[in-house]
Amino acid sequence: MIKKIISFILCLCISLSFTGLTAFAEDDVFSDEQKEYYSSLGLQGTTVNVYNWGEYISDGSEDSMDVVAEFERLTGAKVNYSNFESNENMYSKLSGGGVSYDVITPSDYMIERLIEEDMLLPLDYDNIPNMKYIRDDCLNLPYDPEQKYTVCFNTGYTVLIYNKNLVKEEPDSWSVLWDEQYKDKVLMFNNSRDAFAIAQFVLGQDINSSNEQDWVEASELLAEQRDKVNPVYVMDEVFNLMELGEYAFATYYAGDYVLMNENNDDLGYVYPKEGVNSFYDAFCIPSCCQNKKGAEAFINFMNEPQVAFENEEYIYYASANKTVMDNEDSSLYGNEAVYPSEEPYSQVFSNLPQNILELQNNLWTKVKSGNLSVNTKKQDRRIYISSACLVGIAVVLVICSIVRKKRKEKEQDLGDLYE
Repeated sequence: MIKKIISFILCLCISLSFTGLTAFAEDDVFSDEQKEYYSSLGLQGTTVNVYNWGEYISDGSEDSMDVVAEFERLTGAKVNYSNFESNENMYSKLSGGGVSYDVITPSDYMIERLIEEDMLLPLDYDNIPNMKYIRDDCLNLPYDPEQKYTVCFNTGYTVLIYNKNLVKEEPDSWSVLWDEQYKDKVLMFNNSRDAFAIAQFVLGQDINSSNEQDWVEASELLAEQRDKVNPVYVMDEVFNLMELGEYAFATYYAGDYVLMNENNDDLGYVYPKEGVNSFYDAFCIPSCCQNKKGAEAFINFMNEPQVAFENEEYIYYASANKTVMDNEDSSLYGNEAVYPSEEPYSQVFSNLPQNILELQNNLWTKVKSGNLSVNTKKQDRRIYISSACLVGIAVVLVICSIVRKKRKEKEQDLGDLYE
C-alpha cells in the first residue's frame, strides 16, 4: 500500500514538473517587460467580449499560438470569443441592441457606417502603444481619416480562384462566371456587397455608385448569372468545396486562396482585369462596450510582434503590422497573392446612402430567390398572358350573355305587342 502511495506521489510530481516546464516554455514567447505590462493593467477577473470573423485569429490548432488563451494568461482576464459571418450580420446584431461586445473587427465600409451612426467609441491610443507597429499605409484611411476609432488588423484583395483541372485556359476576367459551360461549377460570394461588386466591375460601374439604376442593372446581371450557371452562394464553405476539386471557379479573398492552394495545388488565382475590391479590416470598440480598458488591452496585445506574426501564419492575410510584413521568416514573405509586387486595379468600399442600402438588400433578396430571373420573368409573362386571355374570354362570354338576354327581352316585347 505504501509503495502505491509513493508511486502515486512520484507520478504526480513528474506530471506537475512537465506542466510547469510547458508553462515556462510558453512564457518564453513573451519578454519579461511584456508580461509585466499586461499583468499590471488590473484586468484580473474582468471579462472582454470579442466579436470577430470566423477563422480569423490564431487559435492553437496545428501547433499555432492560442492567442486568446495567451491574453487570458498574461492579463488574468476572461475572453468571451464569438464569430460573425458577414459585416451585415454583425451590424444587425449590434443595431438590434441587447448585446455587449467590447472588441469588433468590421471592414472599411461598415466602419464608416458605424461611425456615422455613432456606434463606435474613440480609442485612447495611450493604452495601445503598439500602434507604433502599424504600417504607414494603414493609417488615416478613408473610413477613419482622423485615426480616432480604429487599429487596422488585416488587408487584402478579392480574387478569382480557378481549378486548373476544369478550366482549360487561365482566365483574366470576371465574365467567366457567366460562362454556361461551367453551369453548377461556380461558387459565388454569399454576401451582397462583394457579389454586387463583381457585377459592377463587369459593367464598368463604380462599386460605390449612388445611382439606383446602376444597382438595378447589376442585379439583372447577377440574375442572368443565376439563370446561366446556377452558382452556389457560399462563404467559409468555399474552403472544403474548392479543395475537393469539384468546382471550376470561386470568388473569395487572396489570403484564403493561399490556404486552399496548400491543400490543392491544382488551384490558381487571378486578379481580373476589370478590377477587384481592396479591403481593410480593423479593430474597433462599439458603443455597447462594457470593458473599454480590457478592449484596448486586447487590441494592443493583437499587435505584439509575436502575436501579429502568429495571426498572419494562421489567417494568411496581409498583416497591417509592419514587423510581420518585413519578417523574412513569414510563410507569406514575398507571396504575390498576399503582398503583390504590382498592385492590381482596385476600389475600396465606402458606406452607401440609406436608399441604396435598402435597394441593394431588396435586389439581393430577389436575385437569390430567383424573382429577378429571366426564366421567372418568362414564366410570369406566360401567366400574365394566360390570365389576360382567360379574362378576355370571360368578358366575351359575359357580353354574349348580355346580348342574348337583351335579344330575348326584345323578342318578348315584340310578341306582347302583336298579341
